[in-house]
Amino acid sequence: MFPGWIIDALFWIALLFLVGVYVSWRATRLDRLHVRVETARAALDAALVRRAAVALELAASRLLDPATSLVLATAAHEARTADADGREFAESDLSRALRAVVDQPEFAATLEDRGDGKAVLDELAAAAAKVVYARNFYNDAVAAARTARSKLLIRVLPLAGKAPLPDFFEIDDDPPKW
Repeated sequence: MFPGWIIDALFWIALLFLVGVYVSWRATRLDRLHVRVETARAALDAALVRRAAVALELAASRLLDPATSLVLATAAHEARTADADGREFAESDLSRALRAVVDQPEFAATLEDRGDGKAVLDELAAAAAKVVYARNFYNDAVAAARTARSKLLIRVLPLAGKAPLPDFFEIDDDPPKW
C-alpha cells in the first residue's frame, strides 16, 4: 500500500493539525472571556452611573434636609467624577452615604408621605440592586478570565497577547435597608 514514511508523515500532520485546532480553540475562548469582562465592566459602569444619578436626583429633590442633601450630593458627585484609581473608594463612599441617609429611623415612611418620594425610593432601590448584580457578574467574569490565563498553555504560548490581566472591582455595595 503506502510506504511507512507517508503514514508517519500523515500521522504527524494530523497531530499538528489537532494541536493547532486545540490551541486556536483555547485562544478563542480566552478572547471570548476578555470580551465578557469588557461587556460586564460596561454594564457595571452603567449601573454605577445610574445609581449616582438617582442619588443626585434624591439630593436635589428637596425631600431631604439641606445637610443630608449636601452629603448625598457630594458623595454622588465624587463617585461620578472619580478617576480610575479612586473609583472604588468613591463608590464605597456613596454606598455608605446612601445607607446613612436611608437607614435613618422612619426615613422611608416620611419620604413616602411627600409627593413623589416613593417613586424616587423605588428607583434608588432598583439602582442599588443593579449595582450589586453588575459587580457580582463582573467579578465572576474576571475570575473566569484569570483562571483561564493561569493555565500552562496560555502562559507558555502567549495567547493572551498584550491584554492586561483584569482586576476585580471591590466596593462596599451593600444597599440600604429599605
